[in-house]
Amino acid sequence: MQGARLRVGVLFGGRSGEHEVSVASARSVLGALDRSWYEVFPIGITPEGAWLLVEDPDRLVDGKGTRIGVVPGLSGRPLVGIDAGGGTLEEALDVAFPVLHGPYGEDGTVQGLLELLDIPYVGAGVLASAMGMDKVAMKVALQQAGLPMVSYRVLMVQGWREDATTVSRSLEQTLGFPVFVKPSNLGSSVGVSKATDRAGLCHAIEEAFRYDRKILVEQGLDCREVECGILGNDQPEASVLAEIVPKRAWYDYRAKYEPGMSEVLIPAPLPPSLTQEIQAQAIKAYQAIDCAGMARIDFFLDRASARPFVNEINTIPGFTATSVYPKLWEASRLGYSALLDRLIQLALERHGERRQLLTAYEKPEDR
Repeated sequence: MQGARLRVGVLFGGRSGEHEVSVASARSVLGALDRSWYEVFPIGITPEGAWLLVEDPDRLVDGKGTRIGVVPGLSGRPLVGIDAGGGTLEEALDVAFPVLHGPYGEDGTVQGLLELLDIPYVGAGVLASAMGMDKVAMKVALQQAGLPMVSYRVLMVQGWREDATTVSRSLEQTLGFPVFVKPSNLGSSVGVSKATDRAGLCHAIEEAFRYDRKILVEQGLDCREVECGILGNDQPEASVLAEIVPKRAWYDYRAKYEPGMSEVLIPAPLPPSLTQEIQAQAIKAYQAIDCAGMARIDFFLDRASARPFVNEINTIPGFTATSVYPKLWEASRLGYSALLDRLIQLALERHGERRQLLTAYEKPEDR
């Protein structure tokens, strides 16, 4: 390679119930980035919110590394070494690669910070990240776009605390059983429970409210679970599909992350016409929230009718060596390292386009 290597900051960890998943994703990303092309800086965020420049993502748990802060507008070098007497670090990042899952990382907060720092970054922007993280906002946008969704209700913690009996009775009457109860702003099935009766519903609601003040109760379907990877900015492409076959009652945290607890069928054994329908819906969902870079769109496929329903959008899908998103693109003839290269290229392209936009009003007579 000719010239200087691109300086890539891989952000991982974070203040989220998905901290461990993020560290695992970062481990794979750091191992696959081509060091002849990239100078790589692992930037871990502890569960308490401290930012550390570390040598190894697994050392983040020890809290060892150079603690850093960020200073917007610091002449292109916004990383400051707090532990080094406040001197500016040499890492003027060319691009950031967030592999932060869940709140304070996948929800638009870090994306907004990177916008202020004028650092290009991989993945969705502030709005799409926030909407993809908040399941309620996401469902509203997808319904507005005409995409099919399962029936659901939204609960706020104050309403539940005031009259749990009336709320649970209403849910039973309108949705029936089984239902799935989910925190609105989490992923990886953290805080998600299946309820098959009133007592189980109340327990599931209390569990979900441990993680969020706003939760969803969704009608349960007898369904298959299908996932599609999307890649691109304004002209996104859809990958082949995957079918997830959990070896547990449903696709919970253990089924997602413990070896041997689920089977991933790639490509999904579906008729070509149904595959194309789901891919088209995945792209439509991606564009409905103005996504960029990447996302994984998850679907429920009703067994009786073979009708797909959009489940959710993951704007920073898992990136471990066994995660579905990179496997989808590998099956679509784009290997792991090449996928990372493409995501970085998309980040730089989007940042370049945005820098062409005016940031001050230009009077017509002054043009």
